[in-house]
Amino acid sequence: MRLLYAVQRYGDDIVGGSEAACRQFAEALTYAGHSVEVITSCARSYVTWEDSYEEGTTDINGVLVHRLSVPEPRKPERFGPTDQWLMSENSSPLRFEHERWARIMGPDIRGLRTWMIDNAHRFDAAIFMTYLYSTATSGIPAIAGRIPVVFQPTAHDEPPLRIPLFEATFRLADAFMFFTPEERTVVEERFRFDSVGKVVGIGIELNPPCSEPEDFRNFFDLQDDPYLIYVGRLDPMKGVKQLCEFFIELKNQYPSSLKLVLAGDPMVELPEHEDIVITGFLEESMKHAAIKSSLALVQSSFFESFSIVLCEAWVQKRPALVQGASTVLRGQAIRSNGAIPYEGYAEFEQAVMMLFEDPDLADEMGASGRSYVEQQYEWKNVVSNVESTLEIAKAQFKKRTINLSRG
Repeated sequence: MRLLYAVQRYGDDIVGGSEAACRQFAEALTYAGHSVEVITSCARSYVTWEDSYEEGTTDINGVLVHRLSVPEPRKPERFGPTDQWLMSENSSPLRFEHERWARIMGPDIRGLRTWMIDNAHRFDAAIFMTYLYSTATSGIPAIAGRIPVVFQPTAHDEPPLRIPLFEATFRLADAFMFFTPEERTVVEERFRFDSVGKVVGIGIELNPPCSEPEDFRNFFDLQDDPYLIYVGRLDPMKGVKQLCEFFIELKNQYPSSLKLVLAGDPMVELPEHEDIVITGFLEESMKHAAIKSSLALVQSSFFESFSIVLCEAWVQKRPALVQGASTVLRGQAIRSNGAIPYEGYAEFEQAVMMLFEDPDLADEMGASGRSYVEQQYEWKNVVSNVESTLEIAKAQFKKRTINLSRG
């Protein structure tokens, strides 16, 4: 099939989040024999949306990537107050204020709607990754009714999902692809409909490139010390500041050689402590080595539609501690028997000490997680589910009362 993916950012140097997931899906579908193209912005930063890539078309691992410019980067002084007001329970904004919020949040991609309309005929279906940004809120209305639309919303229970602007976006899709059963439940309860489509998950590489764990330890002078590791963006929405505070309290109560490694670039000021090691960005093979050598991964994010790094820890047979306030993470932990959910400091303390004092338990949980990933997230099975969903979308598209492709 000739497929179009739409996503806010795209590149092999963009790690984590829905953008990395989109690239993995696009490349897996290409490998499976489909012709895949991507429409995206020229931005690398999700904070400013400034143009970093050149506008135009490039080939990345067999996927044609079309980039459009973002002429006006996000201005925090404009977006911040608008976002705060719109997310407050006392606001009752009109439709045009929702649209203004979406526009100044960014990326405000120049010519996106026109590109969608002009190029729709070249594809058998379009897949939109992530509900929050203009690639979905502007792209889906532009292309719906012209070709089948599949929506991968990466949704979770968060304030933006409750904004009425998204009502139309979700109802225009012909079919859905969800990462987890919890994501499907969130969408169906929020928008009050029975979704058509599948829980497809995401493919996980079972034999990723992995450096020697000793190389990682030596580079960051960790010696033989046990450590917890967090991998991803170091920002408030990911619960990293709370994680640091919990870890410092744990060290105060239970002095030991245990360290906390934060693998990512800080986007918020974090507490300083001699046993907190911030590595910055790690390339893939070193990231996997860091995880493999850890006592356990900590996934502290409050808002997740799926955690790839959690599965990457299980691939390396390491257990995890996950934020129990996230229904998705709690669900992944329970189904796999490879992670311990925690809510609040007391549960965090108990979970860490349980693994710290019983390495055999940690190894058993890690092995259980590995088995879970092998059963659920092999790319061959995921691609098969995607292809089934595309067929569902094509069938639903034919039932449309208004079908712009028939003109």
